[in-house]
Amino acid sequence: MRRPRHLALLSVGVSGALVLSAAPTAAAAPPAPPTPTGIVVADGMTQPVFSLADAIEERVFVQTPVDTDHDGRLDRVAIDISRPRETATQGFKVPVIFEHSPYRKGTWGDVPYPSVLVDDLPQNGRTDGAGRRALDVGTQRAQAKANLPGSLDDYYVPRGYAVVLGQSVGTGDSDGCPTSGDQAETLGTKAVIDWLNGRAKGYDAGGAPVTAGWTTGAVGMTGVSYNGTLPNQVATTGVKGLKTIVPVSAISSWYDYYRANGLVVAPGTFQGEDLDILAQYTAGQERAEGPCADELAQITAKQDRVTGDYSTFWQDRDYLDARNVKASVFVVHGLNDWNVKTEHFAGWWDELAKRDVPRKIWLHQGGHGGPGSSASVTLPSGQTWTYKQTENRWFDFWLWNVRNGIMDEPTAVLQREDRAYTTYANWPDPAAREVGLRFAATDATTPGALTTGKPPKARVEQSFVDEGRTIHPDTLVADPDTASANRLAYRSPALTRSVRISGRPEMRLRMAIDNKPDANLTAYLVDYGPAGSTAAPTVVTRGWMDPQNRKSAARTAPVKQGKLYDYRWTMEPKDYIFPAGHRIGVVVFSSDQEYTLLPLGGTELRVAPNDSELRLPVVGGRAVLGF
Repeated sequence: MRRPRHLALLSVGVSGALVLSAAPTAAAAPPAPPTPTGIVVADGMTQPVFSLADAIEERVFVQTPVDTDHDGRLDRVAIDISRPRETATQGFKVPVIFEHSPYRKGTWGDVPYPSVLVDDLPQNGRTDGAGRRALDVGTQRAQAKANLPGSLDDYYVPRGYAVVLGQSVGTGDSDGCPTSGDQAETLGTKAVIDWLNGRAKGYDAGGAPVTAGWTTGAVGMTGVSYNGTLPNQVATTGVKGLKTIVPVSAISSWYDYYRANGLVVAPGTFQGEDLDILAQYTAGQERAEGPCADELAQITAKQDRVTGDYSTFWQDRDYLDARNVKASVFVVHGLNDWNVKTEHFAGWWDELAKRDVPRKIWLHQGGHGGPGSSASVTLPSGQTWTYKQTENRWFDFWLWNVRNGIMDEPTAVLQREDRAYTTYANWPDPAAREVGLRFAATDATTPGALTTGKPPKARVEQSFVDEGRTIHPDTLVADPDTASANRLAYRSPALTRSVRISGRPEMRLRMAIDNKPDANLTAYLVDYGPAGSTAAPTVVTRGWMDPQNRKSAARTAPVKQGKLYDYRWTMEPKDYIFPAGHRIGVVVFSSDQEYTLLPLGGTELRVAPNDSELRLPVVGGRAVLGF
């Protein structure tokens, strides 16, 4: 792994605290500046020794290389800066922690959503008279405060950092129109790092040029959700000066956010949302219905809610290519995040590993967002760190070159089901082995089994009818030992010991659609108690597919009614322990009230269970299963 250059030691303070100067940015170390005020380091972390109350705050408009509203002028993005006063009074140069966001101000809080209640799936060639409804989109909103919104400046400015909060192109006080994840948005964000390193122009509110002579040029980006996605975007450019990113619950592919294997699938809790709705929300109503109406209409046209196919439109919003990434990456994600689903961190993590990018990962049991500042892990050495301390040490290592050993610690921190944190050498667990659990059924109606042995020789087929529009998934996964006309269930024997999975479960299903050209296809992996248990089942993970995309997410291929096809798709990645005595279950159904479009009921689907299987990444392999 790459390591930062050695940091010059100026002096040793009392109690083992180190006073350090900024690392030089050139290969040959320049002469040290005259006795600059230094940061204070204790226990491998910068300490809060600079006054937040005396911090310098300023607004700068950075010129970007894009013209997203096509008015003939390059867009400028607004940024707000907070930095220690010593950067002005003593020539102290500091690195930057940078959070860019499309949510700072002026969002369209009641942007109308399209209904997901449709007469038929659009790929079946029928339209409907669906109305529109409004949902409350949860976002981070700036509040009127004496300092910058949020807590980044409160925490990091006293520790010898500047904090920059930016407003994405086409949002808030920035120029242009939102483009929702494409290269224009990426370059509009990258321009801020270019300005911090003297490669782009910046201006104050009066139009006077402004430079950033107060910074070392070393930048770390962070943020949650969309704010965490922007660091992923910019890192793929390989921009000089971006030393590290900490993406939290961040998107790595907008296709995977709004689609799944050719199927239109919503982010959790935002049924009906698509990329155009998000763009309208971030633009604000006045901009969305006014100067940016044409640009946003293009997003609506190109996103394609009919076929759901992967296209160049989505490729432009896909960051799963780390060949140019020069920044280190500290990935943070919730294992139960159904907004930005777990494939986002897993796909990004795999690509970073392939390119040998310096990295760490922190996975928690929560949903959308971070683990909380006070979450703590005890390392094999016996040392305990909170999440906030870990983030602090990460930035110190990569931006101030503090040699605190963080890169010598275990790569993966993971919160287990009992809410205790532990460490692993990597993720997924290197000991995970793919194990096939074959479906087995003896008749057309009785819930089937999962087995590692040979399935029955009988040619059994099992059918169900889609009524997902009116039946919630909680009902469909309940009572797996009872037959249902609206789903199929397959269960393992009770486990003789706990079984951990780590990675991506894969569905391999032989299935036919008997009375429609297409259908939604959904599978849930479920943790069931012993037979007869009254405990509520736990949905471990989910996966969706458009049968017409069985060959490729990028290509629709017609389905012949009544013909059995082989379908293969991965569920959302997971790290989960099935307790001893419990059963592993799979539930197959069609429309999913929480995520898919909801056509009228009646679509008939037929499965050949003895030609189908679930493949699980089992830590320890088949022997651990015991059946």
